[in-house]
Amino acid sequence: MRIAYSVETVRAAERELMARLPAGALMQRAAAGLAAACAGLLGRVYGSRVALLVGSGDNGGDALYAGARLARRGAGVTAVLLTPDRAHHGGLAALRAAGGRTVTADAGEPAVARADLVIDGIVGIGGKGGLRPDAERLVRAVRGTVVAVDLPSGIDADTGEVRGSSVRADATLTFGAYKPGLLIDPGHERAGALRLVDIGLAEHLPAAPDLEALQHQDVAALLPRPTPESDKYRRGVVGVVAGSARYPGAAVLAVSGALRGGAGAVRYVGPAADTVIARFPETLVHSGPPAKAGRVQSWVVGPGLGDGAAAKHSLDDVLASDVPVLVDADGLHLLPSGSDLRTRDAATVLTPHAGEAAALLGVSREEVEAGRLAAVRALAERYGATVLLKGSTTLIAAEGQPVRVNPTGTGWLATAGSGDVLSGLIGSLLATGLTARDAASAGAYLHGLAARRTTAPQGAPIAAYDVATALTETWRDVLVG
Repeated sequence: MRIAYSVETVRAAERELMARLPAGALMQRAAAGLAAACAGLLGRVYGSRVALLVGSGDNGGDALYAGARLARRGAGVTAVLLTPDRAHHGGLAALRAAGGRTVTADAGEPAVARADLVIDGIVGIGGKGGLRPDAERLVRAVRGTVVAVDLPSGIDADTGEVRGSSVRADATLTFGAYKPGLLIDPGHERAGALRLVDIGLAEHLPAAPDLEALQHQDVAALLPRPTPESDKYRRGVVGVVAGSARYPGAAVLAVSGALRGGAGAVRYVGPAADTVIARFPETLVHSGPPAKAGRVQSWVVGPGLGDGAAAKHSLDDVLASDVPVLVDADGLHLLPSGSDLRTRDAATVLTPHAGEAAALLGVSREEVEAGRLAAVRALAERYGATVLLKGSTTLIAAEGQPVRVNPTGTGWLATAGSGDVLSGLIGSLLATGLTARDAASAGAYLHGLAARRTTAPQGAPIAAYDVATALTETWRDVLVG
């Protein structure tokens, strides 16, 4: 599992560690890791051209010391100083002693444009706002590989937000711990390949991180496995309330995800029963209402449900049950603003996209998209539910727990019906007994991987049902590792 910590937490841990080390030792550890990674990217260090974009903070010092190490190995290193009077003195002395040279920002473009590799040490993890004009001009001149020190300059380390322009790195070397902004778009997309450099910080960080990103082994440990004594009812039954005369396909897609999510049976309730049975004859069907359909261990409600009185009654019926419920799509539109779902006897999962999240919060879509981490936390707190906020990086929040970010998504999932498949999949995992947070996290992970599998190797358009059909092989891949 990748775990990330806020700037405040990382700073506190750094202070504790530095108190135990000789002066400057922590920066030297960071610079050594940075220089080694850059050497690996260059392949041949001797004779290569390296430019350092150096700001006034410790990131600039890391870049200067790393540049000195590369210069001693025969690289031609030029440091472009954005604030010459505030550059790290020790780093400057080390670079010059190693044969590196320095120029001011107004004379730095030629060195940046010629460089095989550019190290971004403009702004550290405490930086706020986009790049200043002189830094932006230099970044535009880059032609070679860009390596960011700790995180690309211009990205908010705590949220991944970008207010203005930022560096787009090919690789980011982050020290001691991941920062949330490296795992959440748009920051994640601009960080390139991520590598964590161990500087001895781990023992000074708290046990509970601010953000988590599950990996294969984490999801494999969550996935349900039937025992020899299992039957379809012991494995769990998921109820799906979806579809309408206008949108029968939503029912089919939600059921397709539910059938591949580990539950032993799927019970469909709604007007699209004939369409569902024609595609999936193994489905149990009922005309409704949900409370009369038979026992289930979880409900999925909302995809393609419509907005009429019957749809509202179905939502109310499901929310009155004593089993976990996932609410999606039209179900979210029908949910009264500010509903306190803590009053339910079981967990509730809400799965909005940015527009639906904006409506639930009473803000603009742009505000949600600009501050996804704040939005998902606000939704979880306001509604007392586990919230999965869909997007280029899907976020899962539950009160009192670290937010989870799903690392497997792809832009090809932005297609009609893919969310219906995801809802069915998560609902099925809920029926097997997973907690709301784990079901949402594992479901998002499998869903993203299935889409990647379908579009591989070069990437190509996919339909929602393609994702559903790829889930079985994806599940197997995760278990195998």
